[in-house]
Amino acid sequence: MAKTNSLGVRLQPDVKAALEKAAKDDMRSLSSLMEKIVTEWLRERGYLPNEPKG
Repeated sequence: MAKTNSLGVRLQPDVKAALEKAAKDDMRSLSSLMEKIVTEWLRERGYLPNEPKG
């Protein structure tokens, strides 16, 4: 497994609550959902390469 870095983020309480609900609904941890959201956003905008298909 690749080494990861931590990142502190301040969120409005309603945003955090919505993220926690979304993570639970997707059977993910909050940090896993945040990583997924950020990674997809970066890929869509060309900051990260697309995932290899196969």
